[in-house]
Amino acid sequence: MMPQEEKKHKRRVHYSGKYPKKFEEKYKELQPEKYGDTIAHVIQKGNTPAGMHISIMVKEILDFLQIKPGQTGFDATLGYGGHTKAMLEQLQGQGHIHATDVDPAESAKTKKRLADQGFGEDMLTIHLQNFCTIDEIAKEVGGFDFVLADLGVSSMQIDNPERGFSFKVDGPLDLRLNQEAGISAAERLDTISRDELAGMLYENSDEPYCEELAKAITDEIRKGHRVDTTTKLRRIIEDTLDFLPEKDKKETIKKTCQRTFQALRIDVNREFEVLYEFMEKLPGALKPGGRVAILTFHSGEDKLVKRALKEGCRAGIYSEYAKDVVRPSAQECAQNGRARSTKMRWAVRAEEQTD
Repeated sequence: MMPQEEKKHKRRVHYSGKYPKKFEEKYKELQPEKYGDTIAHVIQKGNTPAGMHISIMVKEILDFLQIKPGQTGFDATLGYGGHTKAMLEQLQGQGHIHATDVDPAESAKTKKRLADQGFGEDMLTIHLQNFCTIDEIAKEVGGFDFVLADLGVSSMQIDNPERGFSFKVDGPLDLRLNQEAGISAAERLDTISRDELAGMLYENSDEPYCEELAKAITDEIRKGHRVDTTTKLRRIIEDTLDFLPEKDKKETIKKTCQRTFQALRIDVNREFEVLYEFMEKLPGALKPGGRVAILTFHSGEDKLVKRALKEGCRAGIYSEYAKDVVRPSAQECAQNGRARSTKMRWAVRAEEQTD
């Protein structure tokens, strides 16, 4: 019999009603290894359990990457570690994966989760840095046979109200992937001009009401009212779009909230700059014949990735690339709503290195 460790009993948060609504109340979902039945039930309903991230297009990624034992790989966005685990399994105990992530809190949890499943530091090295540093890591290890970049935000970041990624729950308007660096979205809004904000909303998320929203947000801040919570920003969006016909209003407000939060998130995390730098450095980090798969979640990312792979192929850097995107199956989209906007693009590094 295993000796039981004495732990101080901590009372659970009580909630009213049959189902837990708040993130911290979903204690069963936050402990997947302990409450497997609950997790299965949540996933079956097409939802993502709290604090968890369901990896998208795992089969399609593995089919393309063709990982073999003894190879060296790079996972650009560690996140919950679902893709990482699937790739580590393909190595069958031989080879190594280097993974990057800028979120210290989630990286520590994932490192422990994977180590508990038998994937320790002998097979996995986690670098707490941005994936645009791929060139530095490739130089140390002699290049990569396979690379995966799953762009965008993990579900456990979206679901945690303290991170400020979702307009659906009240929380600080933060939106940083690494809360220990840079400035929050609220601080960014404190000093932004109306024109710059309108440009940001248009460039980062094709927001059709960018001018109206930029005026409303900056007017509010000029009056001395900080827009420092997710609810405050959502209410400004709701008030600004109040002129819409009743039948379209609810859906348009929802989509506008999604686009506005996305635009701010891209800005505070410098996501386009980081991705551009990564795409520039990628060919030099891949071994000849090396394969890369990239998952994108919105048109701005996808255009940037498509252009870089197409130009690389034209220049002879890649021997082939995905002319058409690979989409998740209808079944996967039904099981995981967050898969619907996903596009996978891929490329193969040319055997003959060309400068």
